[in-house]
Amino acid sequence: MAKLTLHKQTLANMQEICSWFKSKSNEFQHPIYSSYDIRDSGYKISNVDANIFPAGFNNICPTDKETSVSLMNKYIIEHYGEKIKKILLVTEEHTNNAFYWENVFTIKSLIEASSIEVKVAIPRELEQPMQITSSAGNEITVHSALMSGSLMKEFKPDLIISNNDFSEAYEEWAKTVTEFPMNPPRELGWYQRKKSTYFKYYNQLVEEFSAIAKIDPFLMTVETELFEHFDIGDENSRAALAARVDAMLAHLKTEYQKRGITQEPFVFVKNNAGTYGLAVIRVGSGAEVKEWSYKSRKKMKAAKGGRDVEEVIIQEGIPSIVESDGASAEPVIYMIGSELAGGFLRTHSEKSSTESLNSPGAVYKRLCVSDLAINTPGCPQENVYGWTAKLGLLAIAHEARELKAEFKGYK
Repeated sequence: MAKLTLHKQTLANMQEICSWFKSKSNEFQHPIYSSYDIRDSGYKISNVDANIFPAGFNNICPTDKETSVSLMNKYIIEHYGEKIKKILLVTEEHTNNAFYWENVFTIKSLIEASSIEVKVAIPRELEQPMQITSSAGNEITVHSALMSGSLMKEFKPDLIISNNDFSEAYEEWAKTVTEFPMNPPRELGWYQRKKSTYFKYYNQLVEEFSAIAKIDPFLMTVETELFEHFDIGDENSRAALAARVDAMLAHLKTEYQKRGITQEPFVFVKNNAGTYGLAVIRVGSGAEVKEWSYKSRKKMKAAKGGRDVEEVIIQEGIPSIVESDGASAEPVIYMIGSELAGGFLRTHSEKSSTESLNSPGAVYKRLCVSDLAINTPGCPQENVYGWTAKLGLLAIAHEARELKAEFKGYK
């Protein structure tokens, strides 16, 4: 089992690994929060998605929410000093998604617990503040984050924390708030961020980590290839994608056979820029790509905000052996800065172990970071799920540097 090997090797080389991680993380600026979807197939464990603007803080367990208060406060003081007294939390414009607003309420509460004043706003004009009720019945006042609005004239934030994933660039708004430090920076938004860049760095970091932990990097990598100039309406584009899919499946089959793995390889074709599980399809052969139904082609045509899907990644599919109440599940790990903050299990009773669970109908179950540290048959999962998340954070830090994302005011 990959989990047992990773656990043993991490423990055996913990001092060197921690020292390597500390020196790497000190080299970079990193966002205030992030989250990682993790797949554990038994023969490998990897994160398959990383979110810089996570929208599920409401799903992390109560124990983790309590410890997240001090982690949030520690991050703010460490990187911005004691002077931060007012924070503007800039959110998505999902006025109808009550669960999203419970996430916003949770983030707001985590910060306010340290006696910091928090106002919630969206980057567009509002005639007057909106009153929104979250899924748990919490009331949130949402203002306009435009400088022309009454809030920004009266409330001068010391820091803007963004929970809008910037699938839209909001360039005009961004020009008006340059005097304020923003974390995560807008430049890490999906209007320009690419999954292919993230996984390039993640897999490179796995190689470095594996050399120190003395393991086969295969145990933590996830094969990922970029397919540019994708056009769902063009038969030639689909044929070229199908050929690349078959090539990756053949390569994976060889790698699996070398290690005695009987799993039949499959891949996911994913939009290279986007979130919410949109424009993601599982395929088991190039022929499936050529034969995509109208519904599948429609799914791969547009992403959040109606943007066209112009690039995709072909990514190794990692089945999940994790289950909760008989349903397929995957751990989701949340970080605040470079520290593990919380988590939950995403489960889906209508999806199999080889399908994407990040889709409508998903149910969230308890998985605490404190639970991960418990010695369950000699194998704390914190050493395993925790390290794939930490490598993910370093990959995001590399992305930020490549995108020249400015963490203004960050120490």
